[in-house]
Amino acid sequence: MSPLDPDTAAGHSPVRSLRYFNYRLWFGGALISNVGTWMQRTAQDWLVLTQLTHHNAAAVGIVMALQFGPQLVLMPWTGFAADHYDRRKLLMATQAVMGVLALALGLLTVMGWVRLWQVYLFALLFGSAAAFDAPVRQTFVSELVGERDLTNAVALNSTSFNAARMIGPAVAGLCIGAVGTGWAFVLNGISFVAVLISLTRLRGHELQRGERAVRKRGNLVEGFRYVAARPDLRAMVLMLFFIGTFGLNFPIFISTMAIGVFHTDAAGYGLLSSIMAVGTMGGALLATGRKEPRFALLTIGAAIFGIGCVFAALAPGYWLFAVALVIIGVSALTFANTTNALMQLTTEPAMRGRVMAIRLAVALGGTPIGAPLVGWVANAFGARWALGVGAAAGLLAALVGLRYAHRAGPRETRVSQASVAPSP
Repeated sequence: MSPLDPDTAAGHSPVRSLRYFNYRLWFGGALISNVGTWMQRTAQDWLVLTQLTHHNAAAVGIVMALQFGPQLVLMPWTGFAADHYDRRKLLMATQAVMGVLALALGLLTVMGWVRLWQVYLFALLFGSAAAFDAPVRQTFVSELVGERDLTNAVALNSTSFNAARMIGPAVAGLCIGAVGTGWAFVLNGISFVAVLISLTRLRGHELQRGERAVRKRGNLVEGFRYVAARPDLRAMVLMLFFIGTFGLNFPIFISTMAIGVFHTDAAGYGLLSSIMAVGTMGGALLATGRKEPRFALLTIGAAIFGIGCVFAALAPGYWLFAVALVIIGVSALTFANTTNALMQLTTEPAMRGRVMAIRLAVALGGTPIGAPLVGWVANAFGARWALGVGAAAGLLAALVGLRYAHRAGPRETRVSQASVAPSP
């Protein structure tokens, strides 16, 4: 049987995408790199919060703003690149740049030369590289498995990412305690080698390259017009804005609760991040069994996210807070995966990179607004009130979803992979 032929026996298997050689190779390399990425995220927050400032949550918010802001600022060019250039080569370039940046920050930290402004600078540079990496990395999945198994591949990618999220923060906590914060950055830099090796060893003849966008006047703004003409995409973008801007500030939520409320150490903080990843991992595994995404899942995921943040804000102790984080993790992953799959499967292949760039820009690019605000709330009123902001964001997003579903009617309650929307 050809590796590109659908395997009937594995038609509904939760790991059916792994029958593709290219996807298996990519999955393995990405898992190793994702562990390193979560080590760096945890170490970076700990470095800023405990070594470069005196528990200043606003400084963590600034780092997040600089790291995710480029998703918004560079959005027209990142989506254009994903739709027009060779995605495999572009990924090799972005992954190499991020690896070098991680190594450089690690060496500065290990040598004891790191300063807060340097962390800000590296966050901005890393975020700029990641802005080009993210849309091409998400759309590249369709070249590995094709349209038929895209939903499953997106879910397995999330499983990999969240498996790493379970491992990375805990390993980072142990690494910080044993040899220092800088080595977590160094290990992350080394981990990018795994992705680069997987990209070089892909079987080119098995890549399922879709239609490429044709260069023409107005390419950079065409994605905005496309989304503006689609009520379903507009609703998803608004929901993403609320949750991405004010809800997905987990480094601030977890670090301020761990240190300011429960008075734990680096290991305890890393454990909370890993416990939350148990929830996101659960959400990812549930998603692998779904045949197709549905808009209703967005509304449900957003509502449960808001309720989970309420429970977390009111949690009287460390372990009840950890349970609330599991709930938040399941709901956040369900919401994120469903928007990813829906926006890809209902968008023309030639527009997919630009639409995904808009998705990422809204989900992550709102951080420059939300993270400093949430950090200020945590400093001024306490960590529990910061989680209240996240709760409000989730519930507002759920209301947007309900409003769209009411206006659209039953025809929009289920979206098939075959129903790729026509160009407006």
